[in-house]
Amino acid sequence: MLPAAPATAQSAPAAAVAPDPAVRTRADALVAILGGKPGYDAAFAPVFKAAVPAERFAALTRQLRATLGEPRRVERIDPIGRWAALATIAYDRGSATMRLALAPAAPHAITGLLVTGTALHGDTAAKIRADLAALPGTVQLGIYPLDGGAPVLEVDGDAPAPLGSAFKLWVLAEAARQVAAGDIRWDTVVPVGTPSLPSGILQGWPAATPVTIQTLATLMISISDNTATDTLLTALGRERVDAMAARYGGRGPVLTTREAFVIKGDPALTAAWASGDAARRSALLAAQAPRIAAAALDPLMFSSGPLANTSVEWFASARDMARLLGALRDAGPVVRGVLAINPGVDPATAARFAYVGFKGGSEPGVIALDVLAQAKDGRWYAVCASWHRRDGTVDEATFLPLVTRALSLVAG
Repeated sequence: MLPAAPATAQSAPAAAVAPDPAVRTRADALVAILGGKPGYDAAFAPVFKAAVPAERFAALTRQLRATLGEPRRVERIDPIGRWAALATIAYDRGSATMRLALAPAAPHAITGLLVTGTALHGDTAAKIRADLAALPGTVQLGIYPLDGGAPVLEVDGDAPAPLGSAFKLWVLAEAARQVAAGDIRWDTVVPVGTPSLPSGILQGWPAATPVTIQTLATLMISISDNTATDTLLTALGRERVDAMAARYGGRGPVLTTREAFVIKGDPALTAAWASGDAARRSALLAAQAPRIAAAALDPLMFSSGPLANTSVEWFASARDMARLLGALRDAGPVVRGVLAINPGVDPATAARFAYVGFKGGSEPGVIALDVLAQAKDGRWYAVCASWHRRDGTVDEATFLPLVTRALSLVAG
């Protein structure tokens, strides 16, 4: 199900405040609608019905019932604002957690509804593997114990896959390495660089605003700020970031987000990048640097669907990303704190763990989700997953619940 304003895997949660009583009232009434009873027209605002027509809503709710059985009650409400909450709905065979948003004006119709996680009673790795196999396109997923032992579940774990913004974990790892080496400090101040497209906030800040390395890293991971990423990558040095990426399956040169957007938006540059080796790609970036820095970026460039998502991208396998998450776990409290700001999963799932850190990445045709988690028995795991299609869309509302189920297997 789609929210009126997309709530992506890269968005940090809002601060918790007491919800209006209408949130609980709407959540309770939603149970019957999820069960196929009448009420769709009255419950949902026009903006939602335009994005998710009744036929599509009915198909999505049938999918949930096919997996979980009939919805029975609201199990819990976790507020994320006066007019929004994460509602956990108990079904016969499990539960579904949904981000619910209401219009502030009476009658407080539902403006957004997004399934952020599902839990299946008696769920198994085999069931998750079968559900992954049913997805169109290419899927990789691994559940890896970080302190030794075989994967709990692995699907094409050694196959390189597009990362989207999850490549920013390479940049975070290099920042942590340079801090540990004494080359920089977390409170080192640098000027904000050339703006990129959102997501993020720094693209709208005054040019050369001074910010710290830790601020850049925090924005890069918690809200996937592209301008923060490019500024940090440049401050660290591309060759050093390339070397860090190479440790974990990446191949340089590591593009900034602005470089990726400009290259994707030009068919000639896309073809040159796709056919070039590392040396030719580095030469292309050097030759095109003035143009890339000055180019006007089109915020609607992805409106027609995937763009070069199997060539102008960042790539690594699930195994490589798990090794990277293991290194970040050991990189100190600042890094673990940055990763934990946006846990990426619903509060009910996160509460089952002692720690959850996260970075996601998405663009049309690509979604990548990388979770670092410590179970309450002390064991650490990495859950690394990606799904991509060259010529079609991928659906976060379908994929995130599958990854949440995979994480739940190791909650203990």
